[in-house]
Amino acid sequence: MIAILLNPYAGRRKSKSILATIEKILINEEIPFASFIGSWPADYSKYNQVWLIGGDGTLNYFVNNYDCRNIPLALFKGGTGNDFAWKLYGNCSTSEQVLKILAAEPRAVDAGICNGKYFLNTLGIGFDGRVLSMMHTIRWLGNLVGYYLAIIRMIFSYREPAFSITKNGGKPVIRKLLLLLLSNSSRTGGGFLVSPMAEPDDGLLDLVTCEPLNIVHRLRVLPLIRTGKHLSLPFVKHEQFTEMVVQTEIQQLAQLDGELIFSNRFDCHIVKDKFLFLY
Repeated sequence: MIAILLNPYAGRRKSKSILATIEKILINEEIPFASFIGSWPADYSKYNQVWLIGGDGTLNYFVNNYDCRNIPLALFKGGTGNDFAWKLYGNCSTSEQVLKILAAEPRAVDAGICNGKYFLNTLGIGFDGRVLSMMHTIRWLGNLVGYYLAIIRMIFSYREPAFSITKNGGKPVIRKLLLLLLSNSSRTGGGFLVSPMAEPDDGLLDLVTCEPLNIVHRLRVLPLIRTGKHLSLPFVKHEQFTEMVVQTEIQQLAQLDGELIFSNRFDCHIVKDKFLFLY
């Protein structure tokens, strides 16, 4: 039996129409399922699949609060950004995605861990966390437009902090940075290809950093990040690693798959083949 979990507050409430499409197909195919809106079961041992309707934050909440290590998962684009669902399923419709999932075999996907919490998509420290703190703007306007406006506001006001970065147990390097993003997947913010080379099954986390820039240069770089053409810029650096510690003198906001965290130390590593997904 399939458990279908819906977050009714995600994605400007579009998730209920997605649920209706899914239920119609499963009924026609005579596939047993149980739908849960808002109030979810505590135990999933009697289900052989779990389908989530929501965004990256919904998925983040589920994997951090429920034991789902051996249950194949699927994620439908019912949130604001839907970046991890896009990575797995592309731009297919809900109906196309249901058929793809029903025909799929479970595949293992890696997970990042930061300060004891899983993330499947992206961890952004500093700038990215500050952008997410304006979430009321993003939610009101939708995904990409709201994210653009929040970023532009930060472009004019953000001051780069100094980060101490220790990768794979090496020596710490202290640098002032505009951007610091750790990715298990390629897209964030509802359409920004920040880490275009990142794959969720390669056993690595991708680190993308950007050196301090003035306001004019910040505005010029934004469209390049949108299309993933920024990695060749001289002030942008891309690396891959399995573990990293990021420290700052002053506590920083960070976004972890769309959820805000606040710390001056971020201990991060990758867990290979942590979860199963149908895609």
